[in-house]
Amino acid sequence: MPYRVRNVFLAVALAVLAAVLTSFYVANYKRTVQNGEENVSVVVAGDEIPAGTSGADAAAGGLLELREVPRRSVVPGAVAAPEDVQEKVATTTIYAGEQVTASRFRPATEAGVQGQLTGNMRAMQISGDPNQTLAGTLRTGDRVDLVASLRYSVKDIAPDDATAADKDRIASRVVLRDLLVLKAPGGANLTEEISPAATQPVQLAVTDSQAQKLFFVTKNGDWTLQLRPVTGAEDSPESVETLESVLGDGLREAQFLQLYGGRRSGR
Repeated sequence: MPYRVRNVFLAVALAVLAAVLTSFYVANYKRTVQNGEENVSVVVAGDEIPAGTSGADAAAGGLLELREVPRRSVVPGAVAAPEDVQEKVATTTIYAGEQVTASRFRPATEAGVQGQLTGNMRAMQISGDPNQTLAGTLRTGDRVDLVASLRYSVKDIAPDDATAADKDRIASRVVLRDLLVLKAPGGANLTEEISPAATQPVQLAVTDSQAQKLFFVTKNGDWTLQLRPVTGAEDSPESVETLESVLGDGLREAQFLQLYGGRRSGR
């Protein structure tokens, strides 16, 4: 083949290759641009989501919204559905309009007790003997009521001279109901020996107002926890027990008068 013809052939081949590569590059660029313009669904904070908020609560409160955004605008790790963070807890505050990412949430189990508290819920720890705290029976996640016995004074009118005098009395009642056990007392294993003399702490979830009543009872009276059923728990009508009700309930009239020396001041 003459030298000149070979050079022409080589030049034509290189030109064709350049044209093919240019066409491939242009087509690939157009495809990339089109993909970037394509809208995809991501989860966006509809309003501020405070740190410590569970994904379930955020979804229930309408704080997780699905929005369409261009693919090129999706941030790394963006969540595609609220269900992806349903059982997780926000580790930092997520502001309104921000895309929700997986790195901003962690499993609720890793958040500890705080991951189970929202709104006006608080964690309080009290200590009592094993009978009070149901040590050996109570387990984390159970529900309990708080029964309290408190002393108080009332004015008692003597029948002979109608003079008023302070009279010490004792009453008991269920003061708090359906409290979540955040951490059961040690020895929640029926095979483990528990010392009757050792105090056992138990951690309860209460509202901020219930915390005041719980603190008052543990500092000023006697108390115990009672375990609620796992399912179908019901509450009896509210009542208060005093010496008169404990000794006098169910007695006939003559028996009641005998109990109180022939007078009815006890009722």
